[in-house]
This record gives sequence, C-alpha cells and structure tokens, in this order.
Amino acid sequence: MRKPKIYLETTMFNYYFDEDRDAHADTVKLFKEIQSGKYEAYTSIYVTDELLQAEEPKRSNMLALITEYNITVLPASDEADILADIYIDERIISDTHRYDSLHIAVTTTNDLEYIFSLNFKHINKIKTKTMTSLINIREGYKPIVIASPMEAIENEEKQYRR
Repeated sequence: MRKPKIYLETTMFNYYFDEDRDAHADTVKLFKEIQSGKYEAYTSIYVTDELLQAEEPKRSNMLALITEYNITVLPASDEADILADIYIDERIISDTHRYDSLHIAVTTTNDLEYIFSLNFKHINKIKTKTMTSLINIREGYKPIVIASPMEAIENEEKQYRR
C-alpha cells in the first residue's frame, strides 16, 4: 500500500516541543507515525526559514526533527509562488501571512495529499480549506486536505461510542 504524502507546516514543529499545548501529545504521536513508516513526510524551505527565527535552543531542536524523522525539505519554486499569490489575490490569506499561503501552495504544487497544521487563524479553517480547494481545481491542481494531527493519528486510548 502506498504511503500518504504529507506536508508539515511550521506549527507542527513548534507544538512538538510545547508541552503546555493541548495538541502536543497528538503532534508527537504524528511524528512517531511518520517514523514508523505510515506517512511520507515533507516540509519546505519556507518552514525552515520560519524555524530559523526561533530562539535557541528551540530553533536547533525543531530543525533537528527534520533529520531525526527523515522529512524531505522541498525547495522554493516559481510555481508555488504563483499559486500562493493567487490565494492572496483572492483574499483567502492576507499578504501579511505570505508563508501560510506558500505552505498550502507547496503542498499543492508538489502533489502531496495532506498538510498538517495547527494554525487555526489562517490555514486550518473552513474558509481556507474550501476556497483553496476551489482555486486548486480551477488552476488545474488537485484539492488537498488540510488537517490537524488529532484528525489523523491512531489513538487507541480513546474509544468513541455511538
């Protein structure tokens, strides 16, 4: 069976080390599922640019996750820049949050299936999910799934009843 191709946006690296956040444990579980071979994981030069802005030692720790979990870093591309500009021009994401539009565009232009994000202000929200899918289809791309780690991880501890 083919592994799903996933993109890890910047918040995923932050939450890995932020033990006070509710999603910390589920984020770590997602990284463990990557390590076990469940997913083929990617991030981008845009994420590493953002991680480089963090204070030490968190910066080095977050960057080390890329190597530790064998995450492929995708380069910048004109194709992603153009698609990110369309998201901004269509007012899906503000131009003051260009990296957020670039994360979605890189996921799309590299034919990945999922982007995992805990950025509920600009990326992981209904408007962004709906409108980027419509734009992607209009521009000749496949829609992508924007999700949080809580939606994807295998969680044996929680049993939901009907």
